[in-house]
Amino acid sequence: MKKRNLAALVTAGAMCLGLLAGCGGQAENTPAGTNSDPAGETSSAGTAGGTFKIGFIGPLTGPNASYGVSASQGAQIAVNEINALGGAVQFELRVQDDVSDAETAVNAYNNLLDWGMQALVGPVTTGPAVSVAAETYNDRVFAVTPSASSLDVIDGKDNYFQICFTDPNQGISAATYLSESLPDATVAVIYNNGDAYSTGIYEAFVQEYERLGGEIVSTGTFTDDSQTDFSVQLTAAQNAGADLIFAPIYYTPASVILTQGAAMGYDFTLFGCDGMDGILGVEGFDTSLAEGMLLLTPFSSDLEENATFVDAYEAAYGSTPDQFAADGYDCVYALYTALQEAGCTADMSAEDICEALIPVMTQIEVDGMTGLLSWAATGEVTKDFDVYVVENGAYAVA
Repeated sequence: MKKRNLAALVTAGAMCLGLLAGCGGQAENTPAGTNSDPAGETSSAGTAGGTFKIGFIGPLTGPNASYGVSASQGAQIAVNEINALGGAVQFELRVQDDVSDAETAVNAYNNLLDWGMQALVGPVTTGPAVSVAAETYNDRVFAVTPSASSLDVIDGKDNYFQICFTDPNQGISAATYLSESLPDATVAVIYNNGDAYSTGIYEAFVQEYERLGGEIVSTGTFTDDSQTDFSVQLTAAQNAGADLIFAPIYYTPASVILTQGAAMGYDFTLFGCDGMDGILGVEGFDTSLAEGMLLLTPFSSDLEENATFVDAYEAAYGSTPDQFAADGYDCVYALYTALQEAGCTADMSAEDICEALIPVMTQIEVDGMTGLLSWAATGEVTKDFDVYVVENGAYAVA
């Protein structure tokens, strides 16, 4: 799949879609030109004239900060590109930190409403997104989440759309890959049974893997309060003869599993989903332990077709973008495309914009950093996935 610089692509695409355009940003660690207020919010105005006020909610601090920082910075790169085009659609982006907490996220949402938000990017993680989604539905605020993947986020909400794969989609895709590409693997599972993301993927994976004839020899669970010691789960998997552990979890506990497995002399392949992206950047983690690890993700910074985005991100923030940065970038371009197609203007209310964008989202396609994206009326995204393997400290297509 060819993934290109969207600034030129989407502009051309919008012209081809019937010339319906007529609608007339920066995060924490943002590049020069950002205006930050004392509350920790950040914003950047577009060019002269009306601008759409776009809110962003995600964890900028706390244990899941990597996801929120990456997604907000990816979103800001897209805002910078769009504003530089000088067209009728310009954006002002304001970022709020929810520390991956549902109550904090709702407070952040209300702060953004007070600011005059017309559409929302986020929240980034599932728990906060479920809570905020209910608020946006009642208020009729259009929202796109970069990485909250549970169906609970979008269920029954016609105004909420996902950029990432749903949890069932990831579980089924992982099961299909293992069944087809690693049919001789002896598989164990470790998952967080207190986390909606991890549980949702696990349940879909088990159902599909067993339907395809696979067998799971050991299942270990943990919670947020017990993710620093996996000796029991690893010992059970080792005793069962597992040479592959499927772990639909976040990168921090994944790094602990690899570290503790190596310490006990257990040789296995770890296979995860999009939440594991970021493991190579965990502070203090010996990244050599991740060699051979597999993960399902729609984006790699090492692919040549993503170089323009990667170069812009590295120039702005001094780091390499991960999948969550690409998700944030794609969120803004999805909004940009939909606003043009719907003929929205910046003087419209959030409610009117929401009602205009809902039918349009099922008609557009965005050639994004994470694939060619289209949406069902349920809010689910359709796009391809790739499985990557860690080789020499970088991602390579498996």
